[in-house]
Amino acid sequence: MKEQLESIQAEALEKIAQADKMNQLQDIKVAYLGKKGSLTGVLRGMGKLSKEERPVVGEIANRVRESITAALNEKNEALEKIALEEQLEAEAVDVSLPGRPVPNGGPHLLTSIVEEIEDLFIGMGFEVREGPEVETDYFNFEALNLPKNHPARDMQDTFYITNELLMRTHTSPVQARTMKGNEESSPVKMICPGKVYRRDTDDATHSHQFTQIEGLYVDRDVRMSDLKGVLDKFAKKMFGSDREIRLRPSFFPFTEPSVEMDISCKVCHGEGCSVCKHSGWIEILGGGMVHPNVLEMAGYDPKEFSGFAFGMGPERIAMLKYGINDIRQFYLNDKRFLKQYHKA
Repeated sequence: MKEQLESIQAEALEKIAQADKMNQLQDIKVAYLGKKGSLTGVLRGMGKLSKEERPVVGEIANRVRESITAALNEKNEALEKIALEEQLEAEAVDVSLPGRPVPNGGPHLLTSIVEEIEDLFIGMGFEVREGPEVETDYFNFEALNLPKNHPARDMQDTFYITNELLMRTHTSPVQARTMKGNEESSPVKMICPGKVYRRDTDDATHSHQFTQIEGLYVDRDVRMSDLKGVLDKFAKKMFGSDREIRLRPSFFPFTEPSVEMDISCKVCHGEGCSVCKHSGWIEILGGGMVHPNVLEMAGYDPKEFSGFAFGMGPERIAMLKYGINDIRQFYLNDKRFLKQYHKA
């Protein structure tokens, strides 16, 4: 049996040395060390040996098993190393090749318009303020001279969460909050951009969600001429230095007097065309002098303070500036449309 064990060892080591694939090693392991392997078969015959022979043969058998196992592990590591080197060589990357270009994104057109307007008004001394989109009925309506059941509320029907909580219909509540939060009724000069919501049916010119920028300037001796000067500078900056403006009488509950501002048509230069409906003018925004009731509710004495306010829609500004005829294009996330204005 000793000679048989030594023969098995020599045979196994020779086959291990000749193996060049991982599956061959596995076959050798099963053939010699498995349940039905050669070494296992010899060990099963140890019961026929005398008590004196069993320890000697058992020791030899253990050395043979350890020798075969060690040879298998060593060969396995060598084959794994070879396989890894072959894989690395096959998957080698030429780092000297130029990389694939990654397309650059850009700001959304509305973001660009809002930032451009912000930069303009910051340059005129205005600060940018923000407020909650979920607003109270008081700040959205009552603090702006729109008491409950006021008919003008119908023009700003919105999404109500409760009887007193709603999605804001304009950014004017930020103005009311800012004035009310000022100590000692100090002057205010601000714009407030943000999303607003109204129960409109979506079409080419209406959306249930849109963007609005409102401005407010409250101080002593603020006049309508100040408002006109600010809006004139805005129009020339956004639409061109040759644009003219005109102010038409209008009505807003929170301003008195109230005006609509038109700019001269950039297509026909005021001569009249289909774009301006042959009037030579295009409506752009609304504004006016802050209503005394609004000032008083915010803690300002209307006999001492006055101010102007205005509001505009960046979507309309963008549509007029770039000839876009459907407001829904801003919200469809169509990259074919949006990428045209990455550098706008």
